[in-house]
This record gives sequence, C-alpha cells and structure tokens, in this order.
Amino acid sequence: MRHGRATALPGPEPSERRDWQTLKELLPYLWAYKVRVLIALGCLLAAKGANVSVPIIFKQVIDRLDITRDQAVIVVPAALLLAYGALRFSTSMFTELREIVFVRVTQQAVRRISLQVFEHLHALSLRFHLERQTGGLTRDIERGTRSIGSLISYTLYSILPTLIEIGLVIGILLYNYDAVFALITGTALALYITFTVKVTNWRTALRRQANELDSAANAQAIDSLINFETVKYFNNEAFEARRYDTQLQAWIGAQIRNQNSLAALNTGQALIIAITVTLMMWQASSRVASGEMTLGDIVMVNAFMLQLYIPLNFLGVLYREIRQALTDIERMFGLLHAHREVADAPDARELPAGMMDVRFEAVDFGYDARRQILFGVDIEIPAGRTVAVVGHSGSGKSTLARLLYRFYDVQGGAVKVGGHDIRQLTQASLRAAIGIVPQDTVLFNDSLLYNIQYGRPEASREEVEAAARAAQLTDFIARLPDGYETRVGERGLKLSGGEKQRVAIARALLKNPSILIFDEATSALDSKTEKAIQAQIDQAAEGRTALVIAHRLSTVMKADRIIVLDEGRVVERGTHPELLAAGGAYAQMWTLQQQEEAKDAE
Repeated sequence: MRHGRATALPGPEPSERRDWQTLKELLPYLWAYKVRVLIALGCLLAAKGANVSVPIIFKQVIDRLDITRDQAVIVVPAALLLAYGALRFSTSMFTELREIVFVRVTQQAVRRISLQVFEHLHALSLRFHLERQTGGLTRDIERGTRSIGSLISYTLYSILPTLIEIGLVIGILLYNYDAVFALITGTALALYITFTVKVTNWRTALRRQANELDSAANAQAIDSLINFETVKYFNNEAFEARRYDTQLQAWIGAQIRNQNSLAALNTGQALIIAITVTLMMWQASSRVASGEMTLGDIVMVNAFMLQLYIPLNFLGVLYREIRQALTDIERMFGLLHAHREVADAPDARELPAGMMDVRFEAVDFGYDARRQILFGVDIEIPAGRTVAVVGHSGSGKSTLARLLYRFYDVQGGAVKVGGHDIRQLTQASLRAAIGIVPQDTVLFNDSLLYNIQYGRPEASREEVEAAARAAQLTDFIARLPDGYETRVGERGLKLSGGEKQRVAIARALLKNPSILIFDEATSALDSKTEKAIQAQIDQAAEGRTALVIAHRLSTVMKADRIIVLDEGRVVERGTHPELLAAGGAYAQMWTLQQQEEAKDAE
C-alpha cells in the first residue's frame, strides 16, 4: 500500500520503496539454497581478488623491463610471468565456478515462484478471471519469471562484482599513491551513480507506460483471435486490425520516447567516464615526469581504469535492466497479492462422502453491490432427488450453480450441503462432490481421451471408455480415424454442440460426484439432439442429488420438483402437473413455449 510522506524528513521515493519490497519478497526464495549462495559469493570474491591482482603483477613486470634490452630476459623473474598467467586463469575459473554453483538457485527460484503464482491464480475468484484479460495476464507472468533470472544474473554476476572491484581499486590507490587518485575515482563513481539513478528513475515511468501499452496490444490481439468466429460472422477483420494498429501506434510512440531518453543517459555516462580517465592519466603522467611514479605505476593505474571503465559503462545498462526487472517482478508479485475473494476458513473441514441434500436458505446475492440478483431464495434439493430451476433469462438461475460451487460467497443467508454451510467446508472437498454439465462446454485443445479423463485424471482407460459408453459417445468415437486420440481443437471447436455436451456428460460421470448440476445443458441444441442428450441427462441424474437449470420447460417435466424464479425471487414451486394446474407464471411460460415450438414445426 502506498503512503504519502508524513513529515519533511527525506525518504525513498514510492518506486524505490516498491523495489525494496520486491527484493524483500524475492530473497527468501534464494536463501532457501543458502549453502550454494555462500559458495557462489566466495567464488565471486576470489575472482575479483585475482582480477585486481593482475595490474599489480603487470606493474612489477613493466618495472623490471625498464632497463636495457639485453638485461630484460635475465632480470624478469619467471615467477612473475607465471603469476600473471595464473591470476588471469583464476579470474575466469572462479567466475565459471560461481555460475555453476548458482545456476540451480536461479532456476529453482523461478520454478517455485512460477508455480506459486499459477496456484494462486487458480485459487482466485471467478470475478477476478472475468474482469482480467488473459493476454495481459500471461504477458505479466512471462515477463516476471524471465526477469527473476535477469535480476539475479545482473546483481550477482555484474553489479556486486563491480562494486567489490571498485572498493578494492580505491583501497589500492589510497595505499600506494597520492589520495588525489582515490578522490578522482570516488568522486567520478558518485557522480556516475547519481546521474544514472536520477535519469533512470525518470525513464522508468516511460518504460512502465511502454509495458502497459505492450500488454494492452497483446491482450487485444489474443482476445480478437480467441473470438475468431465472431469476427468472421460480422465481417470485422478490418475493424479489428484498426483497433490493434491503434494500440501498436501508441506503443511505438512510447518506445520512441524511451529510446530518446536512453540516448541522453548514455551520452551523460560516457562524458563522466571520459573526464575521469583523462584526469587520472594527467595526474599519473605528471608524477612519472617528476620521478614520483614509475612506468609500471602509470601502466597499473591505466589498467585499473580500463578494468573499471568497462563494467562502469555497463553499470548504467545493468541498473536500467534491474529497475525494469524489478518492475516486471513487481507486477507478477502483484498477482500473488491479488485478493482471494473466496478463501477457506481457518477451521474449514472436509465434506463427508456419501449422498447429501442441498439447501439455499434465504440467499441474497449480487455480483455488484449496486445490483442485487437474488432476494431471499429458499430452495431444498433432497438427497438423491432432482430439482429443476426455471425462469426467464436474467432471473438468477445460473447464479445458483456458481454459488453452490462457491465461486462467490452469498451476501445474505447460506448455502448448505449435507447440513454444512459451504463456507465452513474446504473448497477442494466441496467441489470434489459436485459435477457439472454447463451450457457452453469448453474443451482443452487436446485429445478426446484427455478431455474425458479430465473429470478424474487418475482414471484408467477402461473407466474412461465406460463413461463414454454411458454418455452415448462410443459410436461417434468409433467413426473417427484416430478414435480417442482425436484432437478436439481450440475450445473444442472441431466438435458439434451435441458432441461437446456428450463429452461434458462423460466427464461429469467419470468424476462420479454425489451432486450433479445441469446448467442449461441442452439450450443451445436443436430439438432432435436435445432429446437425445436429455435421455442421457436423466440417466446420469439417477441416484444423485441433481440441480437442473433450464429455460426450456420440456426438459424438466420429469423433475421431482420445479422452482420458478422471476427477477431473483422464487414465485412458484411444485411438480409439472401441479404448476400447470395452478395457472401461474410456469403455466404461462409453458403455453408460450408450446406455441413457439408449434410455429417452428410449421
């Protein structure tokens, strides 16, 4: 949560506070492998120590060569040359050892965080997923997981080694030479870091805007492609292309501003480094000319500057990338912090196995506080019986199924299963006891076998085939060249509506739940297919507690009890003959639907 400053005392900017919070959340995932982390840090220190020692050995070699040519070979000890080569090799060896040791830490951290985000997203309420665009969500996760590896790599492999090397070089300069050398190096470093931080913080807002526009464009493209058929139905390809291009143009503008700011930052950094190197060499040259320093000293100072110049120049790029990585990780951690609207109570218990009744007791509910959907709804479904709920569109029928599954919590009253308030049950045990055949069956882009077996992934092939036979799928599958291995396409688009519904019934039967929900399971089918599917629904409901949500009254005539909803209120209840005899809302709906069917038959 962001807070304003309470006093005039200096403090970190909100973005900096977020960065530290992000790092604080990330560290436990790394420290879980603390032995490897400590070994990697040891290798890092050894590599930097060897690297800084190279110019010192090189100075000794140059000073020994600062004599006549004939004496050079004799005077330069072989030990110095061997030490020079060994230190060069040690730098690379310890660097590679560090990476070998630390690679498992990085990959395991990415795996654990990715898995935690994935599990958390599945634990969030239906409201979150209905309001969130899938394209933007997947892009946030993709960038976040990629940025974890980048952040760890930049900090451990580049930033930390550079800072250690800078500290060692300044210490050596202070110990061996005039303090002016260390002063120039330290001042330049402070100016460089200050300039980089200030300008990069300004650039962060530009980068965030570019990311937002990138996510928006990606979400727009995915949403359009998912609804490919709808686009075709309305001949709106050009319209969709224009919408996508508008997003791309906005993204290009943000990218151009971002690139221009990058050029300004690079120029300023190069100027600071150039001035620093010039001042250092001027000071060293003056002292060599006056005899205060040897040629080896100036070579060593120059070597130190070269060693610092490359990582310092790269430090600006790394800082920008680290800030961007922190921004991306922050967005992904933001998903972890998304409120779980529906969560298990601390003392939640498992739902006992066996047949059980379902009760809606004085249920009040609305998706939005400003618009209530259900008003004091009382419905009882006795164990092993079938109760149908009918009503006009928008009367709240499908909302009952969502509340029973506990996709949402009621705002008044209670939903009870087997006498237990479902808010006091674990969601896993509650949903394990319920099976559903929805109006719009969505299948995975995989085989028929996979989609049926999804009802109970551990089921055997024989059990899957038995469920398919019960759902009257066997003849259809036998006609397919690839049989059970036939792929159904994105969202099951390669199957007809009736075929998808049979797969949904088979999947629900394989789950073998004690409670079954049929949510407008035949409303999108033609009359012939509807009658065939209805027979399978009636058979599937036998011996189970069943809630049938329907618009067509002909599909609920055999229900043990029929509930009529109108604008979120129960207005009638009874059997089919009782409701017809009452001459109320149900009878009017029946008459109207019979007339419509008669017209369609003409």
